[in-house]
Amino acid sequence: MRQSLARAIGGVAMVGLLLGAAACASDDDGGDSTDAAACGSKIAFFGALTGGNAQLGINIRDGAKLAVDQYNKANADCKVELVEKDSAGDPAQASGLATSVVQDAKILGVVGPAFSGESKVANPIMSKEGVVIITPSATNPALADQGDKTFHRALGNDASQGPGLALYMKDVMKVQKTFVVDDASEYGKGLADQVKKTLGSVVTANAVVKEQQTDFGALVTQINSSGADSIFWGGYYREAAPFLKQYRDAGGKAKFVAGDGVKDQAFVDGAGAANAEGAILTCPCVPPEKAGGTFAADYKAAVGRDAGTYSAEAFDAANILLAGIKAGNSTREKLETFVDGYTGQGVTTSFKFQENGEIDPSAVAIWAYKVAGGKIVADQEAPKS
Repeated sequence: MRQSLARAIGGVAMVGLLLGAAACASDDDGGDSTDAAACGSKIAFFGALTGGNAQLGINIRDGAKLAVDQYNKANADCKVELVEKDSAGDPAQASGLATSVVQDAKILGVVGPAFSGESKVANPIMSKEGVVIITPSATNPALADQGDKTFHRALGNDASQGPGLALYMKDVMKVQKTFVVDDASEYGKGLADQVKKTLGSVVTANAVVKEQQTDFGALVTQINSSGADSIFWGGYYREAAPFLKQYRDAGGKAKFVAGDGVKDQAFVDGAGAANAEGAILTCPCVPPEKAGGTFAADYKAAVGRDAGTYSAEAFDAANILLAGIKAGNSTREKLETFVDGYTGQGVTTSFKFQENGEIDPSAVAIWAYKVAGGKIVADQEAPKS
């Protein structure tokens, strides 16, 4: 029965089903159309709302919140609560937050964790207690190999992004010598390793920076001495912005390329629009303006700004969990069975989860974005490896 319902849910149809009727409305025979035990269930957002990379987490929180608010508007007699767990993007905080999630029996599922480092720590704790995990943004491929049975990913991972990004650099940008930098994080190093593997001999040198580093003078000198015509940055915008500003201020001309951890307006603002102009940022995420249905307009009306990186993916992740709760799955175990068997069309892509929690590879697309006129705009889909 759950399988049949799941197949019926997709894109606008999925939202329509969620908004169609009160979840606990009575049938003509006096029975409930949905298990009353599902009323009052909770899902949690897990990610950074504070800290140097907070905007990425805020984008995700707001996408999930839009889904929950729409659901509750149509299901006023049987609402679902969104609980916010602010990790500040710090893996050191992930264990305590994950424990607080599992201790609240009403929390059936999580949209997140947002970053790969915190996911590595938190996922085993939550999965052991049956909490359903759908991350809209943590892209390290190794997360699917930890054995966390409730883990799901609502987008492609860096085993897709890295090669696609590298092929864009080689085939579209025609780079000849690339200097690779990573921040040693689970995400940054993992993506950089994928890029180096595909670029091969094009990589002329590499270096490692520290998270929260602010002085990049030595690195700037090293890159300028290398003769590189391009830089790949494996990490987040918190460090990428001041690095690029210092590099350009020192006369550096190499093209700048980075992954989804840098794809936020805060990067452009921090580096300076002129310094960031022409930068290429890739992401296994759909341009928000290309999301299906009325998502883009609904998000802007609710939040007051355009959807950001991973807002639409978070909206899809939350709606899958809400569809399961709508179907009467009032326990973590039942919701996990529903999500495992889910097939449907969201606003970003089609969803069908593999045994390891990844979505079907045919549903994965890697997009390249470009900084133009002080804004991040969609360029094209990256080549497929």
